[in-house]
Formats: sequence, structure tokens, C-alpha cells
Amino acid sequence: MTESRDPFFSFPHPINAYVARWVAGGVVLMAVATIAFDQPWIMPILAYGFIARVLAGPRLSPLALFVTKVLQPAIGHPTKFVPGPPKRFAAGIGVAFTVTATVLHFGFGMTGVAYGVLGALVFAAGLEFVFGLCIGCHTFNLMMRVGMLPESVCADCAGFSERQALLEAEGRT
Repeated sequence: MTESRDPFFSFPHPINAYVARWVAGGVVLMAVATIAFDQPWIMPILAYGFIARVLAGPRLSPLALFVTKVLQPAIGHPTKFVPGPPKRFAAGIGVAFTVTATVLHFGFGMTGVAYGVLGALVFAAGLEFVFGLCIGCHTFNLMMRVGMLPESVCADCAGFSERQALLEAEGRT
């Protein structure tokens, strides 16, 4: 979770992986409902949620607020910290998918193609929700390894297992 000294427009680091998985589950539910019930008005809501999470973490996202304030406490606060920058990158990919789908439908009337884009989002978010496999995070890590992203983007991502051990020792997990 973020601490009060964090700037409003920031992303939590570290982030609770279980919160991210439940948010991904909400994204899957909303995207599937959009396609299955032919409700394209949900697409801008999905897009807003991703934009809000990229800009300010859970602070402006109704879905993330629901998960952090209602769902997570109801299921007993399971916690597993993971680095924040890869999750923010993954949310940025979610922005690209949802904004693209929204523009395809509302701007060009290409609802079928928009639903195809959402289908890809369902696949990626479903992997995160069900298996904890974050495609965006793996892409971020690969981009760092090959030098496409400078190490300064996530200076302590490489040594995060040591930070995880410290958080566990402090009783934060």
C-alpha cells in the first residue's frame, strides 16, 4: 500500500500482488460483460480505471478502491509484495488496449474489432487473475534485461527478493 507521504499522482511501490490479481479479476468481469452482453458503454469505464491506476495507483480507480477498501479486508488481507514499476507498466498496456477498443467502437463504429481487442485484454488479465502471471511485468523485465529500459526506471526491482525478505521480517506481509 502507499504511505501518506507519497505524492498523490504516484504509483505504490511495492504493491500487493493479491490486490493486483483481484483488480485484474474485476477487469476480466467488466470486459467479458462488455462483450457477452454487447454493452460497449463499459469500455470508457475500463479505460478510465486503467488511466486512473497509472496516474495515481488505487486513489482514483473505483475498482482498485473497492478491492483495497472492501474486498481485501473481507478476505483477510493476504499480502505478497511485488515491485510497483512493472505493475504500472502493465496498467499502461491496459490503457492502450482499453483506449484503443473505445476509439475503435465510438470513433469508427468497429465494434467487432474493439471486442477483439478486449478479448486480448481478457486473456492477459485472466492470466494475472487466475495464475498471477503478469504479461506486462514480464515484458517490463525483458525490456530492462535487453537495455530498452534503463535500470534507473526500477533501481530496486533487481534486488526485490531482499526487500521482500525485509518486509516479511518487519511483519508487513
